[in-house]
Amino acid sequence: MCLLTSEPKGGRAIAHVGSYFCRAVQLEVTGEPEVMGYCHYQSCRSWSGGPVNAFSLWRPETLRITSGAEHVATFQKAKLSQRQYCAQCGGHLMTNHPTLALMDVFTATIPILTFVPGVHFNYAETVLPMRHGLPKLKEFPG
Repeated sequence: MCLLTSEPKGGRAIAHVGSYFCRAVQLEVTGEPEVMGYCHYQSCRSWSGGPVNAFSLWRPETLRITSGAEHVATFQKAKLSQRQYCAQCGGHLMTNHPTLALMDVFTATIPILTFVPGVHFNYAETVLPMRHGLPKLKEFPG
């Protein structure tokens, strides 16, 4: 279960506040994501447990773990991604992309964020063809 809300902060950017699955880890992202879309990369599909992963990429300075940081564990399969999960329940939290200076906060965990996909990444690996007008990049952009 994920509980997230948007709260205007005195005229400042909107904060998306949430807790994940077992509620041991809570975080806040402020403002709007840099980009939202779909990733078809085999590794992302395997990690997310679905045929495609819906993502929202945020600048690291917009994300703050407000409680439960001691429960955040990291698995790094490749240089591009540090996948973070809750050590208490195993729930997926987010993915740090240090070489891109971006954090992927899974859109499914931010139900109050209006998901407006803008692009497909790694579409060459798709197992779920999607027909619409969004750009379909063969690989992850550099």
